[in-house]
Amino acid sequence: MAKPRLKVPSDKSTNPSDFFAFRRSDLQAQWTCIVLAGQRPGPDMLAQHFALERKALVPVRGEPMICHVVRTLHMSPHIGKIVILSQDGEYLRSAVDAAGGAILVESQNSISLSIKAQTEILGFSSPLLVTAADHPLLTVEMIDEFVRHADGDVAVAMVERQTMLRQFPDAQRTWLRFSDGAWSGANLFALKTQKSSFALELWADAEQDRKKAWRLFLHFGLLLAIRALTRTIGLHQAMEKAGKRLGLDAQLVPMSDPVAAIDVDKLSDHALAEKILTERAARNGDIDAA
Repeated sequence: MAKPRLKVPSDKSTNPSDFFAFRRSDLQAQWTCIVLAGQRPGPDMLAQHFALERKALVPVRGEPMICHVVRTLHMSPHIGKIVILSQDGEYLRSAVDAAGGAILVESQNSISLSIKAQTEILGFSSPLLVTAADHPLLTVEMIDEFVRHADGDVAVAMVERQTMLRQFPDAQRTWLRFSDGAWSGANLFALKTQKSSFALELWADAEQDRKKAWRLFLHFGLLLAIRALTRTIGLHQAMEKAGKRLGLDAQLVPMSDPVAAIDVDKLSDHALAEKILTERAARNGDIDAA
């Protein structure tokens, strides 16, 4: 028997809520997004500059960073649930509610353990997207590109250096250098199956080495670390080999928009984020862009 055809709303402009409801129902698997909004031990210099205790509340173009992230997630038809991890969720509640709301959960002592605890609660009936509250430049288009290409059990979004430099020639990022280029993280991770728990367990041991390629891959064996150190292996292949050591399929997702790799950790990042958001507003005809 033929499957009934979905009825598409005829005019999304007259009833946008119905249109987005349709888009959501039409997706095979809606994602749950976990937003990392906690802080590492010690004072955060960016938050202190703005006389704030929480980095997630640092204003970017007039509103807290976390508002930009949560609002974008609500706009994405891929996202069905938003969970925010923070040591002090109540400090964030008003900002989160202003952006559309989310579930606030107290985080644990480490990022990886906090995420792992949520995977045990949420399960994998729908795939999990992980991002961060200091990613106010996140867009619906970035989310769409990532989830469409996030194959395997685990996927990681990265931006290659040449992609960044074509648009931002003076960009200062942390680059992991391999034979297929230099790569910077884009704060988007996909956990799609139960096997991804193995990656989270290793992440708990390797968090402090995340910015040194050879030290990071040393956790997957000496040979892989040497190849990373000597740049005789590409990041695509290194991730695949690292995944196989854990018994899972790990994939790299190169992002086409270099802005995906711009998070806000310091004042120079903040100035650049304000500039980019102001330019976006001007393109969209926002009268307050100036």
